[in-house]
Order: sequence, then C-alpha cells, then structure tokens
Amino acid sequence: MQIAERMTRIGIESAFEVLQRARALEAQGKHVIHLEIGQPDFPTPAHIKEAAKRALDEGWTGYGPTPGFPDFREAIADYISTSRGIRVSGQNVVVVPGGKPIMFFAMMAVVEPGDEVIYPNPGFPIYESVINFLGATPVPVPLVESRGFSFDLDTFEAKLSPKTKMVILNSPGNPTGAVMPLDDWAKLFALQDRYGFTIASDECYSEIYFREEPPLGGLEAAAKLGRGDFRKLVAFTSLSKRSNVPGMRSGFVAGDAAILKQFLLYRTYHGSAMSGTVAAASIAAWSDELHVVDNRAQYRAKFAAVTPLLEPVLDVRLPDASFYLWAGIPPAWQGDDAAFARALYAQYNVTVLPGSYLAREVGGANPGRGRIRMALVADTAECTEAAQRIVNFIQN
Repeated sequence: MQIAERMTRIGIESAFEVLQRARALEAQGKHVIHLEIGQPDFPTPAHIKEAAKRALDEGWTGYGPTPGFPDFREAIADYISTSRGIRVSGQNVVVVPGGKPIMFFAMMAVVEPGDEVIYPNPGFPIYESVINFLGATPVPVPLVESRGFSFDLDTFEAKLSPKTKMVILNSPGNPTGAVMPLDDWAKLFALQDRYGFTIASDECYSEIYFREEPPLGGLEAAAKLGRGDFRKLVAFTSLSKRSNVPGMRSGFVAGDAAILKQFLLYRTYHGSAMSGTVAAASIAAWSDELHVVDNRAQYRAKFAAVTPLLEPVLDVRLPDASFYLWAGIPPAWQGDDAAFARALYAQYNVTVLPGSYLAREVGGANPGRGRIRMALVADTAECTEAAQRIVNFIQN
C-alpha cells in the first residue's frame, strides 16, 4: 500500500528519540534523570482526580458536544476573564483535547497549500511538522538573544510576504522561556494590519513564571491595544503544565469568532469531542487557582536550587517563565551541543535536549547550536542531583 504523499512530510519529535535511548539504559538498571521531555512530574491535584471519579460514578460517559459542555466553556471564560483581566464569553471559547490538536486544527482552518507560515526558531518541532503536512511553506525566524530570545522584528518583517498566512507566536517560549513585551505585540499587530496574516499564540506555559506579574498573553495584549474583537488572533493553552495532567489532554482555544467557527466545523468532522469525565475534571482544574499557586512555588524552589549550581559552568540564567533552562554549553565543546548531550548521558546518566534539535538552519546558522534545553520537571531533589552531575561532568 502506498501512503499519501503528505504523510511523508511529517517530522519526528527529537525529544522522544532521546527518551527512547534513555529508557534502554534504565532497563540495564541505571538511574537516569530525565531533563529532556517537558512533561510535569508532580502528582495530579486530588480535587481534579476526585472530579473525574465523580463524573464516572454519575454516568458522564456519553458523547460530549464538539465545542465542549456549556458549563465547561463558561468555566474557561471565567478563568480567562479573571486571570487576564479581560472579558471573554463562553461563545468565544472552544474546548480541545490537548495543545497539539489545537495547533493542527487551527492551521487546518486557516492555512492552505502554498501559504507561508512563520514560526519561532528554535521552537516546538510540531509547528514545522504541521506546516509541512498541510503543504504550506515553513518560514523559521530566529529568536535573538540580545532581545531576550524574541523575534528581531526587522528580520521578522523581512520574512513577510503576500503569501504569509499565519504567524505562530510562543510566549512564554519553549525552549527559551522568553515573554513578549507589549511593545512587540503592538509592532506585530501593526504588521498584521498591513499584511493580513492570522496570529496563533501558543501560551501553554503562561502560569509558570518567576516575576510578580504573570506573562502578557495575546488576548490581553490585544485588549490593551484596543483590539477587543481579537480579529485574526487565536490564543490557546492546556492544562498539562498548569495542573500536572499531561495525559488528560485538555485545553482550549479562544479569540476571533470567525476563525473559531471554521475551527469548530473541522473538529466536528474529526470526531474529537471531549468526554464528560475529562470535562468534569477540567472544570475542577480551571476553576481553582490554589493548586496553580502551589505548583508555581514548587517550580520557583527548583529553579532557586538548580540555577546557582549551574551558573559557574554553563551560560544560564533564570527565564521569564516556563520550566526550562536554555543553557549555553562551555566553549571547549565548540558549539557541538549534540556531542555534549551524548557525553553527559553516557557518563552521568542525565538526559538533556540539544538546542540544535529544536531549531532549523537559516542563512547557514542554527540558532539553537551551542545550547541545551533542560526541563526541570522532576522533584527538587532529583533536579538538584542532575545539576550536580552536570557540574561534575563539566569539571571532570
């Protein structure tokens, strides 16, 4: 059987390749500390699990509506309104089973073969994979360290063309942890008005931050700049990182009602309505902030323990947000982040993700080269042990 040509355009998530190799080592009895996969390792809060159990006992096992149960959508709208200081109704929200489907469905609703899609480089590998799958052209724009790992807006503007259909933003960013300031949003919206592209704002790390103020989101930025209709803007997030339920696959997309209408139409045919059990657990998660505050405090404690250990041996600093450290490797490695990661894994049983795996070469340079991404998702003791192993590896 010959598969469809578009299937050959799907990429591979490099982080999971690293994970497979680590699992093989663990099978030999080695204690591997995993810093390569962005999967939270904290226990799921009890009230979320209890809500799911109650839903099963109460018979929430039938088909769910594609947009999400009305009370579920209202719970999300209340969360957005409370956490972002803007008013959003349930009609501007669609429920989705996880962050990856959000990206896929949103592109299906907007992007056509031959279109161009700009996305951050380095960034989440799925962006490029979905763009290629749809027959569109990926346009990676490097993130610049001098701008706090945000787009160089001059370079960004130079990449725009009449074919630019969508721009993917990721703030807080994976892998850099950078947050876009309001001034950058203003410039991007001005360019959007000129070129007409749609903005998809990936905000999956929005509730893991280290400053007093939460990161600025796309809908909030639009409202502050007088764009309360959210035209050509959709923002999305999920419960995976916020509530430590990555396997529950629960998220939402909110924004431009016209885009959401097409998004919803495609989802209706795709058959991805969320079950009542997951919906009940999700309502419990979105309706409670106490567990999120505790979650954030635990991440702050981990970063406070790990960052000082690594600063003498790596080019590393506290990110604006997210649970990643985006670290420059020592000069002796001559920028070979993959070799650094392989040696660290082989000698000290710590897995990290080479930065070059998360980026694409542009103009002869890979903006992820010479860096590694470390996901501080294990508990504080394990993360601290990993940091000490890295220090010993570099010093020895």
